[in-house]
Order: sequence, then structure tokens, then C-alpha cells
Amino acid sequence: MCALTCNRYKRHVDSQFHSSKKLKPSDSASMVSRLSLYPQQLTPIAREIQAPCIVVTGFTSTAVKRSGSDTMEDLLSNYNRTKEVAKGTCRFVNFETLDEVVELTDDDHNNDINIGDDNINIINENENNINENDVSGDSVVEEIRAKYRELDHGKVEEEEDLNLGMVSELMEGKGLELLSLDPRPDVSVDAGWPCHKKLLDSVQKIDLRLNRLSFDIKLQEEKRALFKQLTFSKKDEPKKDDEDKLLEPFRPLTEDDKDMVTIALSNASRRKVLVTHDNSNITITGEVLQCLRPGAWLNDEVINVYLELLKEREKKEPKKFLKCHFHNTFFYKKLISGKTGYDYKSVRRWTTQKKLGYSLHDCDNIFIPVHKEIHWCLAVINKKEEKFQYLDSLGGTDKQVMTVLAKYFVDEVKDKNGEDIDVTCWQQEYVTDLPNQENGFDCGVFMIKYADFYSRDIGLCFKQEHMPYFRSRTAMEILNLRAD
Repeated sequence: MCALTCNRYKRHVDSQFHSSKKLKPSDSASMVSRLSLYPQQLTPIAREIQAPCIVVTGFTSTAVKRSGSDTMEDLLSNYNRTKEVAKGTCRFVNFETLDEVVELTDDDHNNDINIGDDNINIINENENNINENDVSGDSVVEEIRAKYRELDHGKVEEEEDLNLGMVSELMEGKGLELLSLDPRPDVSVDAGWPCHKKLLDSVQKIDLRLNRLSFDIKLQEEKRALFKQLTFSKKDEPKKDDEDKLLEPFRPLTEDDKDMVTIALSNASRRKVLVTHDNSNITITGEVLQCLRPGAWLNDEVINVYLELLKEREKKEPKKFLKCHFHNTFFYKKLISGKTGYDYKSVRRWTTQKKLGYSLHDCDNIFIPVHKEIHWCLAVINKKEEKFQYLDSLGGTDKQVMTVLAKYFVDEVKDKNGEDIDVTCWQQEYVTDLPNQENGFDCGVFMIKYADFYSRDIGLCFKQEHMPYFRSRTAMEILNLRAD
């Protein structure tokens, strides 16, 4: 057998050997042949159209189909089965609240009665086939409604009994612990967990802001308690007298006082006798008062007169000021004038009871001006606090002053009161917390103001900037012979 070949160049070859070549039918035949290839069109099956159903709210159930041949027993059995399904899905159905009433007649065919969400369908077919002995459609519906009404009333009565029981228990105070947050009656309630605690627990779990608020409240309470401790009570609040006591050393001068001081410090008053202090027998002229002008050094006369005025002030108002004694500027020089650097006998008669009218042992403070060639300091025998104090506006110290003061006070008490006192336990304090001078000429003003503020029993609450005012005020007080 030989193989078949296709040669397009050989036209004489029989067509049966050319399998790749298609037949070309005529135009009319080709159209028919093509249409025959498609399947025959089928008529679509018509879908059954359902009529609108009447929905009756109440209970849900599966569909129950009833034919004309069903008997009353079949209907009741279907009813019982439907009722069991309905009882599991709803609480009760009240037919009196239905908006629509469905009535069955002989002309109604293929009607659907849909009850509840699951559409209970009762399909009536061939109603004419029902025997005369069977119950009519109306009586069947009425019986069904009566059965469900009876069931509904039973549920309502159970609910009413449950509510009445809960109300009675609440009236007796027994039901609070039995209340549940879940409204369903079948949920078990923990009798040991009160309702308000369950509410609080659930709220705290849901809203975490309560925890933050409780923390903020606690923090604010602690701050309030601390602030209350830091604030002054009514007893600790400064009284009006104490405020006046602090403001008195800085009381502004009146216009008349300023004019008087200006005239006294002028060159026209240099040779005039301005005032004379009788108790100390010190005369103040215009030239002596010139030391109170800005930039001048204080002299002995001005310092001694002013210290005498401070003593007289305390005598006039003993309740307002401490009981103090003010030695003059010559006392310390005389006390250390001996060969050994200490001579009590030279000053023994300066403080007699007859001359002073009191004993130094009864004083709270004893002020002693100390002059060191060109600088003024203040030494204090602080009997009230049992201290020997040294105040230097330039921050200096002097151990000799402390030693001399201790010896002097022991000798003075023994001489005037006949008592031997021990001052070895007394503190020797170089006061550092005090106003310091910032120039080379205000040391005398600082010294007399140390004594002034200490005798008032107030702190040293002045500064270098107050020195011009203190100079004018000191001049005014000397001219008036009264220290304020």
C-alpha cells in the first residue's frame, strides 16, 4: 500500500484523496444546514405565582397543610404539634390584640393563613369535600383561637404571679439580693451577690474611667490635706498689732518732718544748738547732726543720744518692747582699758541700782557698742536666749569681745545681785544672717538699727537701700527727742 499525499499543484488528482478541502454547498442549502446545528428553543416553564399572605403577629411554627380529606383528628394533631413548637419560641399570644381577623367561607379556595414569623400556613383545598358531619371552617378557627387564648391566659397569670411575688418580697426587704440583672426568669441568681454590687462590678468593667476618677479624687484629697497643714490657722494668722509692729520701723516721714530734717542738716544750722537731752546731758548742734547726712560717719553724740531715746521708749511702752539696757559708746573702751585687757572696776558704778532703777540681771538684752578705730559693731548679752552675740555689718568676728562679755556679766551679777552664775554653757554666736553694708560709711547706722530691731523683738528685715531713710528718720527722732 502506498501513502496518500496532497499536492496542490496537481489538479488532476482525484478529490477523494484531498481530505483537507471542504465542500462548498449552495447559499440556500448552507443556511438551512447551519440553522439545523442549533438546538430547538424550548418554551420556559411558567412559575406558580403566590398570592399575598396575611401576616398575623403572635407565634411562629412550621407549615401545616390541610387537604379536604383530612379529618378533625388530623387537624387537632397538627394543632398540638404546632402548639409545642410555638411554646418553645414565644411567651404568649393574645388574639384580642390582632389587627386582622381571618374568616373562612365556602368560596375561599387555596387561601393561606400566615401566623407569626415562620408563617403557619393552613391551606384550604376543595372545601366542598368536607362532610356534613365535619366541623365547618369557622368553628375550626374559633376552636383554635380558644385554645391559644387559654394558653395565653395561663402564661399571663404565671407572669402576674411572678411579678406579685417579686413585689411582695421587695416590700418585705427580701428580694433585693435575689434580683438579677438578666430579665429572663430562667437565669439563676446568686443570692449572695446584691444587685447594686453587680451593677457596680459591671460598670467598672465597662467604664475604666471610674478607676481614674477615684484615683484623682484620692489625689485631690491628699493635696487638700497637705495644703490645709501649710496654711495658717486663725490662731497662727498675723494679728493687726503684729502687722503694725512690722510696718512701724518703716513708717514714712510726713512733709513737716522732712522739712524739719532738711533745715537741721543745712549749713545754716551748723552753729545752732538744735536740742539738748537732759538725762544724758548731751547737746546736739547742727554741726554734730551733720553726721546723719548721706556718706558721713556717725559720731558718739548722735549714737549715744539715740540709744538713750530707745531706752526711754521702752520705759514708756514696756509691753510693746523688750526690757533692754543700752550702754554708751565709751563703755567698752573703758572695760578693756586695764593692763590685762579687762577692768571691771572701771565700770562698776556705771550700772548701780540707784542710777538705773533696775538690775542688768533682769534685762532681756544688754547692748554694747563696739568701736574699732573706723568701724562700728554691736555686742549683745542675750539673757533671754542665753547667748553672747556679735553683729558686724561687714561680717567680721572678734573672740576678745566674747571673752570680755562673759567675764563682765558674771562679775556684774555677782556684784549687784550676789549670785554666782555659770555662763560656760551659753552660746557664742557670730550672727551671719543679718543685713550687710555695701559701702564704707553706713556701719554706724547699721549698728544702731540692729539694736532698734532687736529691742522690738522682730527680725532684721531691712537692707542697704533703707539707709538713706534711716538717716533721715534718726535725725527726726533726735530733733523730737522721741524714738518711735
